[in-house]
Amino acid sequence: MAPELEKFGEQVRQLRKALGLSQEDLAELTDLHRTYIGGIERGERNVALINIVRLAKALNVSPSELLKGIE
Repeated sequence: MAPELEKFGEQVRQLRKALGLSQEDLAELTDLHRTYIGGIERGERNVALINIVRLAKALNVSPSELLKGIE
C-alpha cells in the first residue's frame, strides 16, 4: 500500500470517529458504500476527487484538511 493512501485513510478514520460516526453513517452521508469507506480507511483505495469532496463535506472539513500531511 502507498503511504499516501494510508495517511489519507487515517485522516478519514480519525475525523469520522471524532464525529461519533460509524462507517455505515459516513457511507450514508456520502452516498458511498460502507465497504468502500472501509477500503479508504485501510489505505486500499485511491479515492477520486469527487469522493474526496463528498467525504470532506460529510466530515465538516475542507478537502485540503483531508490531504493534510500527505506529500
